[in-house]
Amino acid sequence: MNRILLVTNAAAGTNEQEAVDAALDVLRKGAEVEVAATSSPEELDEVVAGLDGRTVVACGGDGTLHAVVNALSRAGALGSTDFGLIPLGTGNDFARGIGLPLEPDAAAAVISGGRTVATDLIVDDEGTVVVNNVHLGVGAQASRRAEKWKPRFGKIGIGKVGYLVGALDASLQPKYLKVEVTVDGTVLQGRELTRGHRVAQVAIGNGSDVGGGTQLIPGADPEDGKLSVIVSRTRGTWSKLSYAARLRLGTHNLMKEVTEVTGTEVRVRGERFYCVADGEIAGPYTDKSWSLKRGALSMFRP
Repeated sequence: MNRILLVTNAAAGTNEQEAVDAALDVLRKGAEVEVAATSSPEELDEVVAGLDGRTVVACGGDGTLHAVVNALSRAGALGSTDFGLIPLGTGNDFARGIGLPLEPDAAAAVISGGRTVATDLIVDDEGTVVVNNVHLGVGAQASRRAEKWKPRFGKIGIGKVGYLVGALDASLQPKYLKVEVTVDGTVLQGRELTRGHRVAQVAIGNGSDVGGGTQLIPGADPEDGKLSVIVSRTRGTWSKLSYAARLRLGTHNLMKEVTEVTGTEVRVRGERFYCVADGEIAGPYTDKSWSLKRGALSMFRP
């Protein structure tokens, strides 16, 4: 019989526990499942150290996904462990981007189906793994400002509204960044992007979605062996409004103010910036690099 280690958040509420139970009902039909409720990276590391060849399933949102995959990386277990995800978070952006069902029983059925796909990952210059994407600029500003709103709206079951409020706040008071973006050793400049030009946003994608379903990086595909990079230079009221509208449609990458390239190594340097990696705010930085780790995660996929 298959053996599964199912990792949950120890602080999960009643609704999340019901979702976990629904997933367990499906998984236990064909596997022996142990549940490990963790509340810190240290506890995760301890749990992962005792894998003994078991499949790992993370129950949670993008933050939980990020934490569990990084624990596997620290343990040197990425290449030898099959991994599944039961999406329980507010955004579930990576799950959305790869077409994973958001219902816990349906996501569990994908794992029970047994189909794994070699899935790319991003690794930064400190060795931290990013599963979905990284972005800096107005999106990161929105995330920082949304932090104070999400808990308030979450109490009444509309946590996603926090993202919208943060985005509105950031759009009204945007801070453009003077940074240099290098992809595979080539600085984006000239017609595409003047060296040191102030940019509104830089996004580096393995997965496409952010903010609960917005396709920030439409071309990102975690199976193609490439990082998709989008740099936006939108300035002026009309340009910003057009960008926001087209962002919701996933066509902003076609605007003349937006540069889109692919590569395997990306470096951003310049004035101080924060970034959001898998929904987690990090920084500030003045020089940061990311690289592709191709097919590093064996993940159950539809």
